[in-house]
Amino acid sequence: MLTASMLLDPAVLQNPYAFYAMLREQAPVWMVPGTDVVAISTFALLSEAVARPEDFSSIMRCLLYRDQDGLPARLDFGEAAMPTLATADPPVHTTHRRAVFPELVARRMRTLEDDIRALSAAAVKQALDDGSFDFMAKIGNMVPITVVARLIGFRDIDPMQLLEAAFDSTTMVGGTMSMDELSTFVARTETIEAWIADQIAGTGEGGEEGILLAVRRALDAGTLRIGEATIILHTMLSAGGESTTSLLGNAVGMLAENPGLQQRLREKPQDIDVFVEEALRLESPFRQMMRSVPRDTTLGGVEIASSSTVLLLFAAGNRDPAQFKHPDRIDLTRESPKRHLAFGHGIHFCVGAALARIEARAVLGAILEQTRCFTLDEDRAPRWVDSLLVRRHAELHVCAAPR
Repeated sequence: MLTASMLLDPAVLQNPYAFYAMLREQAPVWMVPGTDVVAISTFALLSEAVARPEDFSSIMRCLLYRDQDGLPARLDFGEAAMPTLATADPPVHTTHRRAVFPELVARRMRTLEDDIRALSAAAVKQALDDGSFDFMAKIGNMVPITVVARLIGFRDIDPMQLLEAAFDSTTMVGGTMSMDELSTFVARTETIEAWIADQIAGTGEGGEEGILLAVRRALDAGTLRIGEATIILHTMLSAGGESTTSLLGNAVGMLAENPGLQQRLREKPQDIDVFVEEALRLESPFRQMMRSVPRDTTLGGVEIASSSTVLLLFAAGNRDPAQFKHPDRIDLTRESPKRHLAFGHGIHFCVGAALARIEARAVLGAILEQTRCFTLDEDRAPRWVDSLLVRRHAELHVCAAPR
């Protein structure tokens, strides 16, 4: 029997896939009892929902938090919502995406690939000096935040401080905090956004490139306001750091449990790209995305009331047996391996997808090339972040045999 407490049950958050299977089978459109929250879990219905932005709006009108009974509750923004990029609908979304997308197209990303490979190789080499190490602390956290800081153009700050700010943002919208904890993180978010606004104000028109400069030009042209620009950059910092960090840890965790797969990828490195897609599908960095419902509508024959909060459970859809043969297995021969929902779909397809794939290819290539084998540390079990939103390792200790 499905109960509201399951959504935030710590055991479910650590391993949600049996719960997702129950949802797909029993209630693909699940009205969470006693709440205004609706969870969507099948690939087909998720694909339909993201194609209907007029019914399922990306504008974030609330935050979820854990109430005193451990149940999901909403903190509504009312008129305070500010639609920006990932949390905006057309035409606002179109304007914001146009401001930053030229810096994120695959062609632009390829110009950074050599630098990313060098950074990844150096990080792996340094970590391997210890023999056993926390992959997240040594590599998985550091590489993505360094890359995204350079790409945006942030200056004069320790990348790890940026990482803390990125994780604060996803923690705040992770749905598992108490109201008191939420208030603390809102204050911390205001601090980082003030710093980002200062960074925007200090951007010049020298030889500098990057998203920061592109945003400044949009401000000068009047197509963005400073509040929008600040939140866009904060979103890109958070999503860029979080999504790739999660992907790297999830992929390395899978490989650490499968020496045979490691060896296959060492012998056939051209298969790394397909493995990255399978890692994205099996352990999607963002488990879900939230939508608001501006008017009464239906999905899958179920009526959904206006003002409902909809959770698009992409991680559930990515293991839907109606869409994927043997959905819980890694399959490097899978047809159309990119046909998953890990980066969203449609107008809100992740603008940083090309960058995440390049980083994953670089880090995985480096660790496979520089090791004979690596395994999970038997004395230190992997630990997942407690979140309804992200699927990221807090710790991932591995033991490696360098070449």
